[in-house]
Amino acid sequence: PILYSYFRSSCSWRVRIALALKGIAYDVVPVNLLKDGGQQFSAEFKAANPMQQVPVLKIDGITLSQSLAIIHYLEDTRPNPWLLPQDPKKRAQVRMIADHIAAGIQPIQNLSILNKIGEKKMEWAQNCIASGFQALEQILQHTAGRYCVGDEVSMADLCLVPQVANAERYKVDMGPYPTITRINKALLELEAFKVSHPSRQPDTPAELRA
Repeated sequence: PILYSYFRSSCSWRVRIALALKGIAYDVVPVNLLKDGGQQFSAEFKAANPMQQVPVLKIDGITLSQSLAIIHYLEDTRPNPWLLPQDPKKRAQVRMIADHIAAGIQPIQNLSILNKIGEKKMEWAQNCIASGFQALEQILQHTAGRYCVGDEVSMADLCLVPQVANAERYKVDMGPYPTITRINKALLELEAFKVSHPSRQPDTPAELRA
């Protein structure tokens, strides 16, 4: 498998965690979203993903984009360990939390949006994340065990940790979100979350390396 990834991309990080949890070896092709005006806009990369976004995973003879679609495919083809619970209610909760982050928070504070906001991009990102986290904190108070849904790592957790990293990068006050903070801390102790961390990627700049 080949993963087109950017070290700091939260969507790429979700997929890196899934690959690590499932023990899938892969090669990385770095796509620098800032260099050369954005390498995602190159003709070569557009051929891999017309949306010109990372991540892209080439696996089993197909090319997949969109992080959750990639993770669903890995779940369907390599279900051990599972990232979606067998219980339909818990499975729905996992999908709800994953979508809350992947559709409701991350897209409105990602690089392409912030570039259009201009001078107030820090304030914009903080407001988007805080608004989403206020809702997410309430949801997790009903679903969480050790992790987002119960005591097993799920797709929801793969979305949570990169989004908290974004929040910290944009200096969001995490004080009002004790459940999110507790779960994030527990997840960052797991090996799959450590090896996939932005500070430990092939394209991580020297000054940001762990």
